[in-house]
Amino acid sequence: MIDEIVREGARRMLAAALEAEVDAYIAELAHEKDERGRRLVVRNGHHLPRKVTTAAGTVEVRAPRVNDKRIDGQSGERKRFSSAILPPWCRKSPKISEVLPLLYLHGLSSGDFVPALEQFLGSSAGLSPATVTRLTTQWQADHKAFGERDLSATDYVYVWADVIHLRIRLEEAKAAVLVVMGVRADGTKELIAMTDGYRESSESWANLLRDCARRGMHVPVLAVGDAALGFWNALNEVFPATRHQRCWVHKTANVLDSLPKSAQPAAKKAIQDIYNAEDKEHAAEAIKTFAQQYGAKFPKAVKKNVTDEAELLAFYDFPTEHWIHLRTTNPIESTFATVRLRTKVTKGAGSRAAALAMVFKLVESAQARWRAVNAPHLVALVRAGARFERGQLVERPQSAAA
Repeated sequence: MIDEIVREGARRMLAAALEAEVDAYIAELAHEKDERGRRLVVRNGHHLPRKVTTAAGTVEVRAPRVNDKRIDGQSGERKRFSSAILPPWCRKSPKISEVLPLLYLHGLSSGDFVPALEQFLGSSAGLSPATVTRLTTQWQADHKAFGERDLSATDYVYVWADVIHLRIRLEEAKAAVLVVMGVRADGTKELIAMTDGYRESSESWANLLRDCARRGMHVPVLAVGDAALGFWNALNEVFPATRHQRCWVHKTANVLDSLPKSAQPAAKKAIQDIYNAEDKEHAAEAIKTFAQQYGAKFPKAVKKNVTDEAELLAFYDFPTEHWIHLRTTNPIESTFATVRLRTKVTKGAGSRAAALAMVFKLVESAQARWRAVNAPHLVALVRAGARFERGQLVERPQSAAA
């Protein structure tokens, strides 16, 4: 009974929204009249009933019709009203489409989708095995197009690189997904590249970066990643001018692994004092303090924290507002956390291309919700060559100064 109430409420709300949309459209064009003074845009009853699958279940709606007699000046054809809420051929909401990749990654075949969703949605309308197969084919095509798109028109100033282990239907030897995300000159974040590969392999990363360069990717100003990745050798080969920033989350985990559990809480606090310091000079002092406190008993942990100091503190040479974004690979980790939690080892015969396409669709849907970096206007200054000291702008580039 409660499901029926929810579905009926959803049906009424959808119907009311469609009516309001049409009313607003007609009111906006009320001044459009023919030579006899009659309105060119008026209501014209309703379309035939249509079932639409939503997150609240399957509901039946009758969308209002519009009679639009206006003529397009360029094409010479009559103009048509198209609902932004319920497009003409829509049979399911985007939320349902987001669920389907998850079901695939959980090991369900296309034939299993219908009975699985029917239990929750009350109907299998628009979710036949053939429909699901067409969707998976389309997702693979979307992923392929994404991997072949031209990158020359987009300027990625900062990039993050990380390896995600999703335990999905990949080749066993390549059970990792190499991910590169970036920050555009306008401060927005965007997925740049994603493919399967080997975590430590410089060649896997080099192939990925060479492909990005071949498609026109500009040289990033700063790259952020885990010190253990083969990414850095590849970066030096493909984009040697890009500066390096080691991820402090990975670094902290590596250092703490070298310490007994009893020493880890205090050591973690000492590490936080480094990357939360007010500037690079104070951070360097905090590294020396850490070495003094733990060097005698735990030289291995200190060595891990000192050998790549320049790469650990590189983020201090950029705007203060960007530090929180640049000292870790959290933008990748947080995006894939939900995907990782919702995937598991599957025994079914799965396609590598299909699995990667499913992950791509999940990330693509999440990308619309990504927030821009703090102070996005400063990203363009970084690209232009502005100099920052202690996080503050001290020298504008010539072009900006002019």
